[in-house]
Amino acid sequence: MKKLHTFRRGIHPKEMKELTNKCPITDAFPASKTVTIPVTMGGAPNAPLVQVGDEVARGQKIASGDKFMNCPVHASVAGKIKKIGNCIVTGNQEVPCIVIEADGSDRTDFMEPIDPFACDTKDVLDRIRDAGIVGMGGASFPAHVKLNPPADKEIDYVLVNAAECEPYITCDERTMQETPEKLIDGLAIILHITGARGVIALEDNKEYIKPLLEEEINKKGYGDDMSVCLVKTKYPQGSEKFIVKSCLGIEIPSAKLPADAGCIISNVGTVCAISDACRLGMPLIDRALTISGGAVKNPCNIRVPVGTLISDLMPSVFDLKEGEAVKCVSGGPMMGFAMATTAFPVAKGTSGVTFLTEKETYLLDEDPCISCGACAHTCAMMLAPVMILRSLKAGDIDGAKRFGLMDCIECGCCAYVCPSHIRIVQRVRLGKGIVRAKMAEDRIKADLAKKKAEAEAAEKTADQPKEAK
Repeated sequence: MKKLHTFRRGIHPKEMKELTNKCPITDAFPASKTVTIPVTMGGAPNAPLVQVGDEVARGQKIASGDKFMNCPVHASVAGKIKKIGNCIVTGNQEVPCIVIEADGSDRTDFMEPIDPFACDTKDVLDRIRDAGIVGMGGASFPAHVKLNPPADKEIDYVLVNAAECEPYITCDERTMQETPEKLIDGLAIILHITGARGVIALEDNKEYIKPLLEEEINKKGYGDDMSVCLVKTKYPQGSEKFIVKSCLGIEIPSAKLPADAGCIISNVGTVCAISDACRLGMPLIDRALTISGGAVKNPCNIRVPVGTLISDLMPSVFDLKEGEAVKCVSGGPMMGFAMATTAFPVAKGTSGVTFLTEKETYLLDEDPCISCGACAHTCAMMLAPVMILRSLKAGDIDGAKRFGLMDCIECGCCAYVCPSHIRIVQRVRLGKGIVRAKMAEDRIKADLAKKKAEAEAAEKTADQPKEAK
């Protein structure tokens, strides 16, 4: 029996992939013929470049900024700017969005295609930035930043995160099955930029895709540059630290990044988007996602313009079983965000939307913690969630940090096994929010103190007699 690469601990939730993994990705369009595009979808905050009433083409840049961390946003449909204002997005937050009403035309404003292997590395990185490409696995980190690490970080491996360990979600699986040539091309472009070796990390529940990828690798002559690594199907295998551990046997220390271990990790969708940006000049304006869950009549994989409201896809694209949907989750059930409404847009990092029945989730009140330790025994990060929660409950933020609050990857393993059904991930997210708010407050205070000291020094210098000066 072959030995599969894996990591310690973790869980094996019901995969529920069978609902959609045989469903091809089909194109869909919002019934209202409008899209609601967040002004910022990863990186530093953007500012709108358009005004209400402006006509825009599909692929035209509509929001950006001049900082290195800015990642521009483009119109996903051709039409007229109908509104610029706050709208609800994933996480139930209200953020600035640009609403475009499609005019039904095919007008595009794509970039000129380039040959990424005939360009300087900087030109390819500029193209990736100009295309607005971010991590499409959920974190939405700007790809041009990730692929341009500091000079002291030597990159040996580029890992394509093809694990897709979140239950129900299958859009990456279908992408690899339907367009393996695009994935291999995008990876080759990244390897050209970084000078590293490529590894595609594939869970063994998708082992049938391995020959497809290897055939494409060999056909393109990349056999010496990239390979497919089969890893054990286990949650949360798709987390960056566990992909590195499983594929390379390298531990990434606390508070360190994959680049510190000589790795860059990129999602399947992100890698394919890099190919499109170079070969077609197409910005990241469309998004493949999975619509699934026991409450969905017709689970499916679809590709929609970024900014499509989920509510605009019902019932024309998918429909719900009457009276059975008790929870709508942006993402999968483990790491997704429960939403108060379906009127939220598909963003660049939206991998799916899951509609759960009463049998698939838990809606009752929490029971008291019984100190069973199940959360600690299953935590792949080797943390003690019970101690983090006790510290948070006592208002001891420093204690929570000592127990690993900021190291938690919010995978939900602890909540999954908790017999008291304590909503551990939500409490951790609130705790992290308090820490980040305090850090932001401290930065503001430090900046004010610095400016005050500089002003006092300048005033003191100005008051000195000319002879003293």
